[in-house]
Amino acid sequence: MLKKRPITTSWITTNMNALLFCLLGTSLFLFGIRHLSFDYTPEQWLLLGSMFGASLILYFYTFQIPPDGNKQSMDSAVYLACLFIFGTSEALALLLLSSLLFALIERKVVWWKHLTNFSIYTIMIFGAGAVFYGLSGQPGQLQNMHLLSYVSTLIIYLTLNILCISLYYYMADRSNIYRIIKGLLQESVLVYLCILILSLVLTILIVNNGITGLILFLGISIFLSHLFKKLFDMYQQLQERAIRDQRTGLFNHSHFESLLEKEIKFAHSEGTPLSLAMIDIDDFKRYNDRFGHLQGDKLLGLLGSILKEEAAKAGVTASRYGGEEFTLLMPGYTEHEALDLVNRLRKKVNDTPFEGVEILPHACLSFSAGISAYHIDIHDKSLLVLQADQALYDAKKQGKNIAYIFGSAASLEHEIEIAQDVRDIEQLLNLFLYKDINTFKHSKRVFRYAMDMSLLLNLDANTRRQFVLGALIHDIGKMEIPWEILNKKDKLTPEEWEIVKKHVNWGKEMAMTNNKFKGLAPYIELHHEHFDGKGYPHGFKGAEIPLLCRMLTIIDSFDAMTSERPYQATKSVEEAAQELRLCSGTQFDPELTELFIAYIEGKTVLEPAQAESGL
Repeated sequence: MLKKRPITTSWITTNMNALLFCLLGTSLFLFGIRHLSFDYTPEQWLLLGSMFGASLILYFYTFQIPPDGNKQSMDSAVYLACLFIFGTSEALALLLLSSLLFALIERKVVWWKHLTNFSIYTIMIFGAGAVFYGLSGQPGQLQNMHLLSYVSTLIIYLTLNILCISLYYYMADRSNIYRIIKGLLQESVLVYLCILILSLVLTILIVNNGITGLILFLGISIFLSHLFKKLFDMYQQLQERAIRDQRTGLFNHSHFESLLEKEIKFAHSEGTPLSLAMIDIDDFKRYNDRFGHLQGDKLLGLLGSILKEEAAKAGVTASRYGGEEFTLLMPGYTEHEALDLVNRLRKKVNDTPFEGVEILPHACLSFSAGISAYHIDIHDKSLLVLQADQALYDAKKQGKNIAYIFGSAASLEHEIEIAQDVRDIEQLLNLFLYKDINTFKHSKRVFRYAMDMSLLLNLDANTRRQFVLGALIHDIGKMEIPWEILNKKDKLTPEEWEIVKKHVNWGKEMAMTNNKFKGLAPYIELHHEHFDGKGYPHGFKGAEIPLLCRMLTIIDSFDAMTSERPYQATKSVEEAAQELRLCSGTQFDPELTELFIAYIEGKTVLEPAQAESGL
């Protein structure tokens, strides 16, 4: 099943921008062509016809320049030479004839693109002509005394070219216009300068040698275009080697990371689904140990060729992540559609014969896979990879040759592992005992609240583990706050408050250094984000904040209000509940706030009753 991105409304914006350029270009063309004269000598008619032919040849002899492969041609040199020799009207007439012929030949290109291209050229030629005549430039032979007019004309032609293209793309997708201009200058400025200088050379050749000079120029231009084309081919070959894994032919890890970041940004802006699958060959080490690395490399190559073929059919991207691990990046796929695709792929791999795979536990080539899906609250590509990797780990635990969606595997091991994880984190929290015992006790209380809320929210085993451990470690970054600030009894100064706010970033960095706790980073980093977007460190709001991070914000704030802190008064449970309701919809998620208040009020009623009954 081929998945395609849905058509968005951006094409409407693009067409509107094209219309604006077309209206401006057409108006300038009609104004600039009014002085066109047909009173030419036969030699001049022949020369104009030859220049028309030269512009056609150069237009179709295009070349590309790295890194993005933007197309260029030398036809601008002909239009500028016509402007210098005959005038603006003649250059615009030459452009019109060329554009009409291009449109007839390239009928597959939509008409408004031809008209937009014609209009942009018109703006450039008209602007260049206005500067040329404004600085006393005279048509005909190139005159040294008017050198300033020629140089200024070339500069304005180049400037208008870059501005028109930049404005067009800016209005189409609202990209950073300064970045667009910078990119065009970096990529094309040398080629542009070459073309502009050649326009002066062509002017001299035509004035002094007529058609012979034009033919000589045409030969030089074709030769240069060919060299630029060869240069781009070489660049593409080097780039292909840089982004491809030589053993499997798939994209390599670095290119995968780049693609993943782009796809996440697209999914976020357009609201389209995106899924990622992490694939790991089962028992590859056993095969390698038995048959050697050369045969193992052949096995990697086989799986790579299967993935490449099937990925192309499905409209997804396959990459080699490292070792025997691969990825499938699936824009447009929900997690369940991704699971169906991976299972079909897994069955094909199972049915593909290969020498020696009968020694493996499943007696065939197999892989395990973990799948994660993008959601609006995922802001870091590493989290999507981490979730897919966790799902892959769950698949391996269940006997391999299986694919799991992140969060769907509720294996019993999680209940056993969480106890050990808690002990590991408590070892870190013990450091607070000498620095800030209040933070130590606060973390333990927030952990207990999170344990209760995980049951009320009916979380699966893996999500529950992440949530309660995230609650336990959420303030770990406070270890980096100076003791005198952390234990200050007076109100914090603005400078001190900025230091305190950095604990979420420090804590995230500490968690990311341990593979076991990387998945806890969002709870550490985002538990001070507010529902209305006025929190820190990023100012995320609403659904941009993960659900359980929103829950942790409520728990953290409630415990902060009801426990003794050196920098604020302690509230009763009733006062804290009232404060939560007061900030519901601004600082806190309204639905989760009511859920937590109902829980805490029930707990408050239950505990005295248990004490009276001797429980």
